[in-house]
Amino acid sequence: MLLKELSAVASPLNDQQIDQLQQAAAESSPQQLAWISGYFWGLSQTQASTHLQSVSQPGVVAAAQPAGKLTIIYASQTGNAKGVAIALKEEATAAGIAVELVSAGDYKGKNFAKETHVIIIASTHGEGEAPDDAIDLHEFLQSKKAPKLPNLQYAVIGLGDSSYEFFCQTAKDFDGYLSKLGALPMLDRLDCDVDYDAPAAEWRVKALAKVKETLSAGDADVVQLPVTKPQQAVSQYSKQNPYAATLLTSQKITGRNSGKDVRHIEIDLEGSGLTYQAGDALGVWYENDPELALAIVAKVGLSGEELVEVDGESIQLVTALVSQYEITSANPQLVTKFAALSESKKLEKLVADKNKLREYSGNTQIIDVLAEKKTQLSAEQLISLLRRLTPRLYSISSSQEEVGEEVHLTVGVVEFEKGEESRQGGASSFLSRRLEEGGTVKVFVEENNNFKLPADDNTPVIMIGPGTGIAPFRAFVQERDNREAEGNNWLFFGDRTFTDDFLYQIEWQKYLKSGAVQQLDVAFSRDQTEKIYVQHRVLEHAEQVWQWLQDGAHVYVCGDMNHMAKDVHDVLLTVIEQQGKQSREQAEQYLNELRKSKRYQKDVY
Repeated sequence: MLLKELSAVASPLNDQQIDQLQQAAAESSPQQLAWISGYFWGLSQTQASTHLQSVSQPGVVAAAQPAGKLTIIYASQTGNAKGVAIALKEEATAAGIAVELVSAGDYKGKNFAKETHVIIIASTHGEGEAPDDAIDLHEFLQSKKAPKLPNLQYAVIGLGDSSYEFFCQTAKDFDGYLSKLGALPMLDRLDCDVDYDAPAAEWRVKALAKVKETLSAGDADVVQLPVTKPQQAVSQYSKQNPYAATLLTSQKITGRNSGKDVRHIEIDLEGSGLTYQAGDALGVWYENDPELALAIVAKVGLSGEELVEVDGESIQLVTALVSQYEITSANPQLVTKFAALSESKKLEKLVADKNKLREYSGNTQIIDVLAEKKTQLSAEQLISLLRRLTPRLYSISSSQEEVGEEVHLTVGVVEFEKGEESRQGGASSFLSRRLEEGGTVKVFVEENNNFKLPADDNTPVIMIGPGTGIAPFRAFVQERDNREAEGNNWLFFGDRTFTDDFLYQIEWQKYLKSGAVQQLDVAFSRDQTEKIYVQHRVLEHAEQVWQWLQDGAHVYVCGDMNHMAKDVHDVLLTVIEQQGKQSREQAEQYLNELRKSKRYQKDVY
């Protein structure tokens, strides 16, 4: 009735237009209404400024916008933060807000003093570290060079995984630094977990509403926006719209006596238009094991036939568990919520200790958390415990120069025994056990611009990748071999045993013989009494590693973040200290400079 009442006062709309608006409003969600509001406001401003655009300078488009602009800065390691930033930019543009989108690596910290409105979208890398592209900006805001920012209004959104200790640490850092410099937050920081799409979308609506409130609409202010360069054609397929590919091969490449099941996976991309570079990842949307879904509903006293609402659609509970929710890996939030529902003394004790809670969550599957205390749950209560299903990202183990319209993965099957029952990983068991050759798997390419070969083919490369961490280095060597790159390649590989766990052994021997790989050093931890790992091999060759670094070598590390990557990092510091005759502090600075210049890159998980 509000529109009818307004029309009687001073509305420029006729009754028919008001009826149409009222009908549209009744059918729209609050988020859609906010977007529509911004969209129409932007149209009104654009049409009002037509005469200004006609006299703008060549190479720029003049748009009558609110005085000042919104600057969106993204700090992204694998692309998620960049994706959220792009969505925010598109929504800001539709709302008529002058906006600039920039990578943290391309943003000069001193420019903060010139800004009025900034939104930072930041992921967290490794152990609370800023993404590679954001290191300089992160350091600048902590330094004495950082300006006071009393005129800046800002907002921060963080992307992370609450299973890790330093959840969204980079976003917390940026928030703290800007606040300390006197900037005023427009709204509270949002720390997003792995299923970030919905909360991030809701936050963007609130953030843009705040921006519109505080950007003044000056009559004479015209923001000059550079004309966007034409983008190269890209595939229509993405995380939101994955390609239905065909599984060509799933071949076990560990020996019969190995304690691991590692698969070489080949997927057909013919006709998709999907392209990738060595160092990128493949996102895999998978379905959960129906038997596991039924076991979970039985554990909480349900049949699985109960109806639940997912994205506005009513579907059976077991169907939702198979296709819409994460039902394998536990996480701290799930354990905390179930502890409250079940009143389990064991879980309540774990919840009180954050370190023990993370450790338990990281080593326990959801069905085993539910088994801690028999508890009857409703379908809605069960769903409320779970995260939405998210795709698994796998480092691509092939070069498109080598394999054409295919993509290869190296997948370690997660499998262990829990009492008399077997537990498996969701995506790895889907690819290796439940998906037959010729079956369909939904995929997309996730660019990783922070794990790329050097542009100069003459640059030497050191690759350290034990276990399935070998995957991107197979792609690197294929790529350099096809490009006939002159730069030397040195691979450190490790696993349990030479006989059963030497992944792609024949290929590496071929590359050594052809000269595509100049040096290969291996560490098989269980082939002798003393455990030997890749970091030990690096230290054994300390003098040569240092010489390669002096010759401009790029160093790449891929694999386990919690142990291997830390140990390799420490060994590299030791090499720099000993061979470069530097203090520990100097060695840390040296390695940090390598990282800033993209000569030290990590893909760890």
